[in-house]
Amino acid sequence: PSPAYNDKADVVAKAIRAKNLGMRIMIDFHYSDNWADPGKQTKPAAWSNLDFAGLKTAISNHTTDVLNELKKNNVTPEWVQVGNETNDGMLWPTGRASANMSNFAQMFNAGYVAVKAVFPQAKVIVHLANGYDNSLFRWMFDGLKSNGAKYDVIGMSLYPTWANSTWQVANQNCLNNMNDMVSRYGKEVMIVEIGMPWDQATECQAFIKDIITKTKSVSSSKGLGVLYWEPQAYNNWVG
Repeated sequence: PSPAYNDKADVVAKAIRAKNLGMRIMIDFHYSDNWADPGKQTKPAAWSNLDFAGLKTAISNHTTDVLNELKKNNVTPEWVQVGNETNDGMLWPTGRASANMSNFAQMFNAGYVAVKAVFPQAKVIVHLANGYDNSLFRWMFDGLKSNGAKYDVIGMSLYPTWANSTWQVANQNCLNNMNDMVSRYGKEVMIVEIGMPWDQATECQAFIKDIITKTKSVSSSKGLGVLYWEPQAYNNWVG
C-alpha cells in the first residue's frame, strides 16, 4: 500500500499491540494496494503484469511473508481472511469469479496453503459481503466447492443500510443464511463486519445485541462471533 498505512510493518505493529491487550487476532489480506470490496478488487501495481501462475505465486509469497513476520514477533492469528469481501472473486480480471470460478478457487487455495504452512491451526476465511443474500452465498460456495477450494470458515459482512430493509429483517435473513451455510457446506460461519451509521447509536446497539444473539443460536454451535467495523470512525462510514 501507499502510503504505508496497513503495509506489513504497520499490520505487525498493530497485531503486537492487540496481542498485548489480550485480544484475539484476525489478519485480513486484501491483495490490493488499496481497499478491496465488492466493487473493486484491483491488482497491486507490482502484480499488474503477472500471468495466472505468477499471481498464484505472488499470493503465496505475500501471504507467507506477512505471516512469517507475525510469527517472528510471537503473534499467532486465530483467523486469516484470504481476500476481503470477495463477492465476485479478487485480483480482477484474472480472478473474477463470475468469469472464471476456477481461477478464483485456485488463487484462494494458494493463500490457504500458505496460511496453513505458517500457522496450521489458523482458520482460513472466505469473506463475502451482504450476509442477508443467500443466493449470492449459494452461488459462490457451490462454485468454490465444485472447483476444489479449501477453506474453514464462511465470513459475512452485514450492513443493514445496503439491505434495503430494516435491520430486523436483515438480521433474520442473515441468520437464515448462516444456518443454510452450516447445513449446506458443514462449515463454521462468522460475522466479520457489521455496522450502522454513526448517528443511529440506539438502533445500532439493538442491532448488535440481536445479531450476537442470533449468531450464538446458529445450528451445531457453528456461529463463531461478530466483529464491528469500525467503532472509532465517528462522523464517517460505519455501515
